[in-house]
Amino acid sequence: MITDAHISEVAFFVILERLPAAKEMFRGINSATLDGKGRMALPTRTRETLSALSENKVVVTIDMREPCLLLYPLSEWEIVQRKLEGLSNINAQARLLQRLLIGHATDIDLDANGRLLLPSMLRDYCQLEKKLVLVGQGNKIEIWSEQNWQQRMSVWLEEGAHALVENADMFEGLSV
Repeated sequence: MITDAHISEVAFFVILERLPAAKEMFRGINSATLDGKGRMALPTRTRETLSALSENKVVVTIDMREPCLLLYPLSEWEIVQRKLEGLSNINAQARLLQRLLIGHATDIDLDANGRLLLPSMLRDYCQLEKKLVLVGQGNKIEIWSEQNWQQRMSVWLEEGAHALVENADMFEGLSV
């Protein structure tokens, strides 16, 4: 006889199967385009992951160190926001972090076509134009203008090669 407990258990495993492994949530690089209305279409795999994780609800905020945006599934952002709110706002650096990340955080729902309407203030912050680059970073996705991405990549590759040679002992045992 099938009981409610059996149905709940089956439903749990069906939902669990749909969820990507946390460590594999977002990785890789993709190109995207921004239309004239400020909408960005997401790659299919990204849309599927966002659907499974947060029912197509995301939060987009600025990156304080780089000219890009950070896109979080709503469930992941809520974890980040709780940590930010846990910081003492008496500390000037913590308050700045809260002000910039939470202050710019914008709730966005994917439309029926899997697009996000990025607010103009966020687009302006990182000079987003038609061509975009999406970079998976585990629990979030960075959104870059293609031009800013190419410029930063050149610098990172040059700086990174020197830093790796100077700090090789930090990476002992790492095999990539």
